[in-house]
Amino acid sequence: MTPFTLFHVILSLIGIVSGLVVLAGMLASDRKEGWTLIFLITTVGTSVTGFLFPFGGFTPAIGFGIISMVFLITAIIALYVCRLAGAWRWIYVVSAIVSLYLNVFVLVVQSFQKIPAFNALAPTGSEPPFAVVQGVVLVLFVYAAYLSLRRFHPLRTLAA
Repeated sequence: MTPFTLFHVILSLIGIVSGLVVLAGMLASDRKEGWTLIFLITTVGTSVTGFLFPFGGFTPAIGFGIISMVFLITAIIALYVCRLAGAWRWIYVVSAIVSLYLNVFVLVVQSFQKIPAFNALAPTGSEPPFAVVQGVVLVLFVYAAYLSLRRFHPLRTLAA
């Protein structure tokens, strides 16, 4: 693994861990401001460094990076420019959770490609074990997003 790849992986893992802390905060209507900043910076860094790998033409990784950046920029605008006012609260929740989900999706893909025990279960990434894991991850994120949309009201918490 090259130093650049290691840096990219570390950024990604920090983004995922901090994103899970942020998600737990959303479920408790707590902004977790420091963790949120770490999540957004490292997840943006993950996407940006992903664009710096050598590639020949448009790839699924490039597409994921572009989609991730759109959601990250939206989350940053909703949080820091629009301050979660009105519809920006739910826009932030959805954008942040989709950004985290995309990072976790890639973690699962990379785990099945790089970890021998997982790769033995799904060597091409199209086998049922891979689909089941990705399906479970998706369902968990959709449920977490639903709960976060209902529970995350930090402006009400500040006003109380």
